[in-house]
Amino acid sequence: MILLVALSLEYKGGSNHFLFKPLRMTVQEMLSNYVKGNTWDEMMGDQQVRDHYKPLFDALANLPMTEIDQKHLQAGELFMNQGITFTVYSDNEGIERIFPFDIIPRIITSKEWEQIESGIKQRLKALNLFLKDIYHNQQILKDKIIPSWLIASCPHFTREVFGINVPHDLYVHISGIDLIRGEDGKFYILEDNLRTPSGVSYMLENREVTKRIFPEMVTKNQVRMVNNYPLLLHSILLSLSPRHVKAPNVVILTPGIFNSAYYEHTFLARQMGIQLVEGRDLVVNNHKVYMKTTRGLQQVDVIYRRVDDEFLDPITFKSDSILGIPGLISAYRKGNVAIVNAVGTGVADDKAVYAYVPDMIKYYLNEEPILPNVPTYSFIEKDNVDYVFKNINNMVIKGTNQSGGYGMLMGNNTTDEEVKLFRKKVEESPREFIAQPIVKLSTVPCFIDGQIQARHVDLRPYALCGPSGIEIVPGGLTRVALKKGSLVVNSSQGGGSKDTWIID
Repeated sequence: MILLVALSLEYKGGSNHFLFKPLRMTVQEMLSNYVKGNTWDEMMGDQQVRDHYKPLFDALANLPMTEIDQKHLQAGELFMNQGITFTVYSDNEGIERIFPFDIIPRIITSKEWEQIESGIKQRLKALNLFLKDIYHNQQILKDKIIPSWLIASCPHFTREVFGINVPHDLYVHISGIDLIRGEDGKFYILEDNLRTPSGVSYMLENREVTKRIFPEMVTKNQVRMVNNYPLLLHSILLSLSPRHVKAPNVVILTPGIFNSAYYEHTFLARQMGIQLVEGRDLVVNNHKVYMKTTRGLQQVDVIYRRVDDEFLDPITFKSDSILGIPGLISAYRKGNVAIVNAVGTGVADDKAVYAYVPDMIKYYLNEEPILPNVPTYSFIEKDNVDYVFKNINNMVIKGTNQSGGYGMLMGNNTTDEEVKLFRKKVEESPREFIAQPIVKLSTVPCFIDGQIQARHVDLRPYALCGPSGIEIVPGGLTRVALKKGSLVVNSSQGGGSKDTWIID
């Protein structure tokens, strides 16, 4: 094989002081030399660009390299100036980081989106029915569709709110359902995020930055808009008010500035024009919640909480919590305040319960799941322990109540010692772990280190459930595993994100 490298001469002064250096490839050459991963690539099919990517491919190919570099730098500056950050608690270098952003958008066709949208709506209908059932009659347990012990052993099954009726029987108002695309090109549900799902501000900011750096491309491709999300969310929050007043008082409850998603809390409060409060800003009096203001106490009707259940009320839950409001659950039980998402929703995004969601869909809706789960192995069944560890190179083990990529073992990138340690953990606490086959996530083109390279991605669409139905903005947060070959997309594990286009 003969390798041809383009060279240029640079004069360094004096005789025979010429330095040979490689010329940078043009954007067109980069795209032509794009090497897709050993999985489903969303831009490249069988040696050719897929139809829905061709307009973007051609537009990028016609740009000079200097312009691509400039747009990459401009995007970073926009994120820096906006203060778009996230927090890595285990990072010794500092608390906050600028959220990594890739400038090449990911494209999904309207036909693909139609399946995603209908599958998520179906799933959320079943999950809301499950949550109502599990906190009232528990018929699904009586009918032995789900083992009773599985729910009883779930750390997020909140007995303190058993029997509480919530507005319109809606428990999950805001959700981020994680999807992956496998080697077969099909979408699978990877995870349900139902407690306090985060990341929507990055989805919105990604679009704004893309519109700044590629304004003509966004317009020409007729990309569906996502910027009405705050308006839809605000409308749903207002509709949940227990008081029939002209202007219900809605607040966002944040744990404070040291929370990893604090930027998002401030962003959403600003976008919706509502107050961002901490627990110390609220007080309960006569089973009603009030906000302290310079004009006295103002009754609060709806709390969009970004605080976990166990910290919400020191009287009912953790007595040493300084993040919550004493007496909040009493006001909640009396129906004087709505909490979004409902307290206790965490039982439905336990990874051990996740395996039963297809059964819930059949049980409550009498339908087959539109979007399948990733096959999941429970370690309660002892045969699965031997099977999983025998095939550990093709497996990922996850903690059933861990998030952010923590508490996980990727079997294809580990040591024998780590495997032994994990097996011991699994055998000691089988309920706390599940295993799944490693799915080679689909890849998309990314501009990294001055080159266009394939990287693995997932997708988190955001759904809003209100009295009038379920709304899903067309797009979502595409998370990117920026490290070459990595399948872990979480920002806390070195991942980034990119804009997601739904086009016709």
